[in-house]
Amino acid sequence: MERASAYLCGSNFYSVSDSLVIIPTYNEKENVERMIRKVFSLSKDFHVLIVDDGSPDGTAGIVKTLQNEFTGRLHILERKGKLGLGTAYIAGFRWALDRHYEYFFEMDCDFSHNPDDLVRLYDGCVRKGGDMSVGSRYVKGGGVKNWPFKRLAMSFCASLYVNTILWLGVRDSTAGFVCYSRKVLQTIDLDSIQFIGYAFQIEMKYNTKQLGFKIVEVPITFIDREFGVSKMSMNIFNEAVLGVLKMRFRRVSRKNR
Repeated sequence: MERASAYLCGSNFYSVSDSLVIIPTYNEKENVERMIRKVFSLSKDFHVLIVDDGSPDGTAGIVKTLQNEFTGRLHILERKGKLGLGTAYIAGFRWALDRHYEYFFEMDCDFSHNPDDLVRLYDGCVRKGGDMSVGSRYVKGGGVKNWPFKRLAMSFCASLYVNTILWLGVRDSTAGFVCYSRKVLQTIDLDSIQFIGYAFQIEMKYNTKQLGFKIVEVPITFIDREFGVSKMSMNIFNEAVLGVLKMRFRRVSRKNR
């Protein structure tokens, strides 16, 4: 059950939520305000952490302005330069683990991940017993919209490749719409995570599975971005292909307590 409360301080409304949505950004001025407002409109109370990699388009400035409206619910980490998706999430995880949150979400800012599905991912952990829940395109009820066939085939084949090599047992192994329970992120040795691009998502799921945690897949429909520019590249994809082979022969590290 969600542990959340709310209180008033002066003229501001504050809330305490058990869930934090971590959203990395780089040049997302067309999307970031819409995304933040959408998340805060949901029936469940989520907090949001934006991890911005020095966006030259003013993304961080938009978030800072909105913090005046969403006091205590909206947070930002600013980093200097484009340092990679994986390092952005790890920075967000470390920030969140120092606070009261119990569930940690990865989500894109471009609406390719439907914010309405955050509640379903939360239920995947809280009500369905998952230690990690994954928004999956490749289970019954899931799908993809507005992708060219080449990109769809590349993504689907990548997941088949991952399961062939790693025996992961997750249909959508490259998915980036994920909920982690606190105990997963407290157990994984975040210092040992090696990949920062496409392979980061695979590595986190692989480590979660190898450490004995339960992964639940929740069907979602992935929709290609409407505004802004995709960050996907062949270099990111190639990192995943080679990274999977490295993972297969590397021991998973458990964090020393």
